[in-house]
Amino acid sequence: MRALKIFFVVAVVFFSASIPSCRKDQLTGPFAITPNDFLSSDKYEKLEIEIVYVEGYKPESNTVDHLQNFLKDRLNKSGGITVIYKSISSPGKAYYTIDDIQRVEKKQRENYTKGKTLSAFVFFADAPYSAANTLGVAYGSTSLAIFERTVNDNSGGIGQPSKYVLEATASEHEFGHLLGLVDNGTKMVNAHLDNAHPKHCSDQNCLMYYAVETTDILSNLSGGNIPELDANCINDLRANGGK
Repeated sequence: MRALKIFFVVAVVFFSASIPSCRKDQLTGPFAITPNDFLSSDKYEKLEIEIVYVEGYKPESNTVDHLQNFLKDRLNKSGGITVIYKSISSPGKAYYTIDDIQRVEKKQRENYTKGKTLSAFVFFADAPYSAANTLGVAYGSTSLAIFERTVNDNSGGIGQPSKYVLEATASEHEFGHLLGLVDNGTKMVNAHLDNAHPKHCSDQNCLMYYAVETTDILSNLSGGNIPELDANCINDLRANGGK
């Protein structure tokens, strides 16, 4: 198997009002969405995940089921966590930049936070990211993208993880950043930030460890085990309204 480095790019801009596709879910001030809004039920009792995928690049059903269960274990949402799907034609990109992804969201996103329902947007793209071998990117307070072409190219082969395992790992890692891990909107209870790799955990076995982003982890994933959050990350989420 060709040695590739696979990256989860963390470009989370929780508090930036300069996003080109900026709407209420991305703004600062009273309309800002924070990690606590995901974790607690203080403002929002339900989470709705809008999955927009390019035709032919729909995520596997067990990936989405695992993501829902991952979130149910950590979020206080008495109204539940639901998923809606939307299929779109290919934007025709050879690769995607953050600006490209934001334009897709601006054009295709139909659901925004309102009332007691918090909305998140996940785009499953049909082409790689501009930074080679990237699996996913969290780029807004409620928005992330998974580069499904790259997932497909690095899963299902000899010595590679299954598509489901790699897809779920990428999705849950990026959602972890929307939840403010690590020390990026959700404060640490105990120090466990990898200072050499900001926004990542120092525990080598944690879902939020930076090396999950490289081919060093691919052989470990081939056994079918999706990395889990370590005790420090879970404690951080609990202290910020989660469970």
